[in-house]
Amino acid sequence: MQSSPILFVSLDGTTFALLSTSAWLRRNLLDISPTLSEAASAIIDDSFTRCFKSNQTEPWNWNIYLFPLWCLGVIVRYGILFPISVFVASWTGVVRYHGPRPSRRAKQIFVANHTSMIDFIILEQMTAFAVIMQKHPGWVGLLQTTVLESLGCIWFDRTESKDRSIVAQKLKRHVECEDSNPLLIFPEGTCVNNEYTVMFKKGAFELDCTVCPIAIKYNKIFVDAFWNSKKQSFTMHLIGLMTSWAVVCDVWYLEPQTLKLGETPIEFAERVREMIANRAGIKKVPWDGYLKYYRPSIKLTEKKQQKFADALVSRLGDSVDWR
Repeated sequence: MQSSPILFVSLDGTTFALLSTSAWLRRNLLDISPTLSEAASAIIDDSFTRCFKSNQTEPWNWNIYLFPLWCLGVIVRYGILFPISVFVASWTGVVRYHGPRPSRRAKQIFVANHTSMIDFIILEQMTAFAVIMQKHPGWVGLLQTTVLESLGCIWFDRTESKDRSIVAQKLKRHVECEDSNPLLIFPEGTCVNNEYTVMFKKGAFELDCTVCPIAIKYNKIFVDAFWNSKKQSFTMHLIGLMTSWAVVCDVWYLEPQTLKLGETPIEFAERVREMIANRAGIKKVPWDGYLKYYRPSIKLTEKKQQKFADALVSRLGDSVDWR
């Protein structure tokens, strides 16, 4: 039985036959050459799997000249870089930031209460601050001169009286430069136990610029973040923090403040200090934090003794009847 031809109708209405039914089936329905061609191309060049294949690293160190260099690299990677990675991973903390993120603007500084040198690390997570910091010896000093120097940080030595004028000039130049990192100042000048706030130094409030207060409050549920520098080195302080479960604290970015008309820099500093104290829930005390580093002078002691003696003599004189 012959298969009937397939009829095609052209656009002009004429009808003609091209192929028989069996020939059409063999050529179209039973033709698997496209499938075979696609499978063969996948075997020869699998472009999809190649996207997720890890390439084998070609060995470069198997010769007498490069093998010592490879051994040195192993020592550096496992003896130095790996411990540093573990050190960084040990900095576990729960930090909650409140308020708008700091932005870089001209004629603007940030001030915060001070509890430990880790205050700078916590605030540095939000923006790259340049900080004013006391010069430290040892590995902390090395870190200051090699890493923090690139941020435009300013160092001072509180035992050198001439450093005050030099630091004041550096502050003014830094604030006036628009390309500098935002300047962070801890106006207390020393670490306080986060329960109180001591007097703010007025130098940060004499720069004729906007002051952005930052309040930091640590939760002592796991560890006390206060660094008592008179009893503990910073290395031991870090070990205590790193071996705790976590450092927990809150950071508030408060509303920027400017010097009011008729307000002195000292009054301005006290107003900002009160804002920080109220927000962080810490108490204000009328003490200079630098007294922690200096013993009262002999003249000051004698003056206090003389004042007390005069008051005592006056009181005794009023109470004694000489008749």
